[in-house]
Amino acid sequence: MRVLIVLHRWWGVAFCLLFAMWFASGIAMHFVPFPARTDAGHFRGLAPINSEEIAHSPAEAIAASGIHDALRVRLIGRSDQPIYLIFGPSEVKALRALDLADGGVHSDRTVLDIAIAYARDRGLDPSHAGIASPITYDQWTVSGEYDSDRPLYRVSLNDSSGTDLYVSSATGSIVVITTRHMRLLNYLGSIAHWIYPTALRHHPQAWSALLWWLALFATIGAGVGFIIGLMRLIATNRNAASPHRGLQAWHYGFGLVCAPFILSWIFSGWLSMDDGRLFSGNATRVDALAIADPTAWNQLRSDEVRRLHAGLKEIEWFAFDGRIYRRDRDMAGAHRLVQAAPEADATSYPRTFLQENEIDAAAKRLGRDCSNASVLDADDPYEVTRITSDEPVFRIVCSDIWFDIDGATGELLNRIDPSRRAYRWLFGGLHTLNFSWLRHPPWLRSILIVVLCGCGFVFSLSGVVLAWQRLRNTVAKG
Repeated sequence: MRVLIVLHRWWGVAFCLLFAMWFASGIAMHFVPFPARTDAGHFRGLAPINSEEIAHSPAEAIAASGIHDALRVRLIGRSDQPIYLIFGPSEVKALRALDLADGGVHSDRTVLDIAIAYARDRGLDPSHAGIASPITYDQWTVSGEYDSDRPLYRVSLNDSSGTDLYVSSATGSIVVITTRHMRLLNYLGSIAHWIYPTALRHHPQAWSALLWWLALFATIGAGVGFIIGLMRLIATNRNAASPHRGLQAWHYGFGLVCAPFILSWIFSGWLSMDDGRLFSGNATRVDALAIADPTAWNQLRSDEVRRLHAGLKEIEWFAFDGRIYRRDRDMAGAHRLVQAAPEADATSYPRTFLQENEIDAAAKRLGRDCSNASVLDADDPYEVTRITSDEPVFRIVCSDIWFDIDGATGELLNRIDPSRRAYRWLFGGLHTLNFSWLRHPPWLRSILIVVLCGCGFVFSLSGVVLAWQRLRNTVAKG
């Protein structure tokens, strides 16, 4: 018992301030998430496609890109010209639709034109926009998800909200947008919570290892404190007298009450940095290629682009079950889906999304005994974030592995094996309180998170004061 008390005492000196920071920043990041790339943001930055500037088909664009296992091709309207974006499993290339030359942006004027058009479409004021030199990364783009877009151009609108737009030099797309208010709250929220300074996060392995070990030691420290608290509680019941007085007694009692939440929250926070150490990852590449079977690109008609409707901002061709589908998105963002190759009267009629029978046919390519596809409910506990807000997500169950497929794009969103299902509850459930019964009404979950994190913060502050008193007394005696 004496060893545990000494261990917990000095562990608290080392970690109580960190605990307080995690609880306080957790509240902030719940309401203001870290800036991220979104489909809505991408689409709003597009211009109408000028068909007169399209001289090559998507099949020719794939051949020119050198990506032989391309899963999808997008033709987007950019403010300067139409651009093909060719997506492989781990690579994206941009080519000009007019001559299949490099579609990246390399001039400040083009970048500024793209940013101004995007700002006007969102109702922002671009009259004072200015462009910074290309950057490799900064605080808001240090994540590896932007590696294929680097270097990035940061365009400051210099408006009342302090809006900054980040333009990909590889594709010319707006990849993320931030405002002064968003940046400030994220310094108090996500950046503090994740210990996310740019210089550290730029070294992902070092950053991941640091957070993993910090969270592990914090979990052990909290567990030791809980054991001591239980043993003290048993002793108190026997002797009818508490061994603690003052702030220490308050810390002891409040700690016992908050222990279930604190332990589960710190433990699940540690699991957020698992990265395949204990649980399987969401590896979908092999299965995505199997479901798509991207061998039908050469079956697209050479005049495919001449068959398009006017007023489109984005056209996407994607491989699915050995077929090529085309998804048109007009100025209002409405979807129109049709099978483009091989043409078949029975299945090429226009509709909005893929049908269940098409998902079932693709599932056979997984080589497993799979159930028929079913549409997920909006409150499905295992559902991943939808690409857009209105498309259906289909699930097929193959033995003990579940596959979630986007009904608008045919994209394999999620591969959920038993390990991933356990991880979803041990991390997503415990750390973010992501339970279906807390979603309606939505404010219920927010209130619970604020109250619980607030209790954890107050409890941690009491530990900070006790740690400071311990250090001061130790120094005075020394």
